[in-house]
Amino acid sequence: MSLVHATIPPHERPFTFTRLAGRVDRQSLRDTHGNDRRVRASARLPPGTNEVRLASRDDQAAARTLAQAILIPADLVTFYDCIGDVTWADIGNGYFLDPASDVLLRLQDYGAVDLGADQKVHGLVIGSNGGGLSYAAGPDGSVHRTRTASLDEPELDKIADDLRQFLELLERSLTRFVVDGEPGSL
Repeated sequence: MSLVHATIPPHERPFTFTRLAGRVDRQSLRDTHGNDRRVRASARLPPGTNEVRLASRDDQAAARTLAQAILIPADLVTFYDCIGDVTWADIGNGYFLDPASDVLLRLQDYGAVDLGADQKVHGLVIGSNGGGLSYAAGPDGSVHRTRTASLDEPELDKIADDLRQFLELLERSLTRFVVDGEPGSL
């Protein structure tokens, strides 16, 4: 099931990484205790949360408030009307798309992030890769990634023309991780 689709059939709710991972035979990568053989025992952590959470009424209300507070792309509002948040903690350092309420709180506390060198284009931080880099959505729908962990004077690279393309890149990272254990470079 693609993240790009706005609806998730009821028989696949909630969409979890575990459900998708179950479709791939990874038994050859497991020891007798079910642990991944590629990871040293001393480095293993308990499994984290890996899911796409559907939006609650509170999430939808936060998305509407966010849309009134700043110019944001329509597809981001639509996304937050359907999806509460994305948490893939076990894929590389993790991939996280924050709930609208967190995006709104960050906007209220810290303001919008400057996306352009001229500082005339502002965006919203919508998530992170778990390794300190943040994702920001511009008013034109483009998605940017910071080069460093700091948002004080961020240097950003455009990684997707719109939210749909960004979600497709996330999906490819998930698929690659399920197939060969590599999280990709998003």
